Amino acid sequence: MPPRIPILQCLRAPKPPTPAFTLPLRPFSASPAAQGRENARAKKKTNLSHDPYIIAQRNRKKAANIARHAELEKQRLESLGDPVRGVSTPFVESFDTGAPLEHAPEQKIPQDQKHLNYALKPDDVQKSLEISKDLAVPRQAKEEQPTTEYQSLYKPFAESSAPKFRALTPEEIQKDHERASIAISRITALENGSSKDRMRVNIHRCVNTFGRHNTDTLLPPRAPALKTGSPNETHAIRPETNIEQTKKRIGPDTGSSEVQIAILTAKIKTLADFLGSRGKSDKHNKRNLRLLVHKRQKLLAYLKRKERGGPRWQHCIETLGLTEGTWKGEISL
Repeated sequence: MPPRIPILQCLRAPKPPTPAFTLPLRPFSASPAAQGRENARAKKKTNLSHDPYIIAQRNRKKAANIARHAELEKQRLESLGDPVRGVSTPFVESFDTGAPLEHAPEQKIPQDQKHLNYALKPDDVQKSLEISKDLAVPRQAKEEQPTTEYQSLYKPFAESSAPKFRALTPEEIQKDHERASIAISRITALENGSSKDRMRVNIHRCVNTFGRHNTDTLLPPRAPALKTGSPNETHAIRPETNIEQTKKRIGPDTGSSEVQIAILTAKIKTLADFLGSRGKSDKHNKRNLRLLVHKRQKLLAYLKRKERGGPRWQHCIETLGLTEGTWKGEISL
């Protein structure tokens, strides 16, 4: 009878017997594959961050991107202009002081008025100074009238108890009046006021300069549209002024597009000057500046579409120094 030979279940080598003492650390080959890849990636990144060639290449790319961005911004400013400030004009520069400007009669611009602090008018201040001058002069002594018995008894006591003052000469009265006038002029001067006072005056100047209650008497209306659009159609005669519309208005015009654009321009200039000098890290006012610029851009696009490049549009952009960059394309600040 042949001997019995056991059949092997697997061709692999049998496992060696487990030793009695095992190390607590496992070999690297036993770690998960994902963890191994992460470790290798972190090691490679660390090596790249310390490579001087990689660092120099990265800095050159960054410098090239910054230079290219500055070049594109310069080309845009040259072609379209500054979207925030535009071009400097005498009217825009006068926003810093609120001083009135004198326009030539052929420019067809409403004449500016002088404004004082505390919402005072120069005529009212002058009248008040004249009244104070009259009050400072002592009254002339009246002619003596016959007195009664009671008045004759009381007069010696009144004269003895009344204080006696030295009468001022006319030269002293005039000198005191001049000194008081200088003091009042310094107090009411707009140069000594706050930024809120100047902004209030600038808003009033914008309403007076661009309001249609004044410009309708100087500028013609927009060109009437053609009814059929045929080349043989005759154009309607446009009047030189739009004075008929002024009869329908009650009070000054504060809501037209050109007035709102001028007011926004005054606010934008004040805010841009502040951010450029003292508020470089003021994120709240930077956001407010973006909102004002985009709101003005919408109003400018609306005014250009409605006026069709008419005299009101030209008067607005020439006086405020607005360029195409303030209403064309995307504005990013």
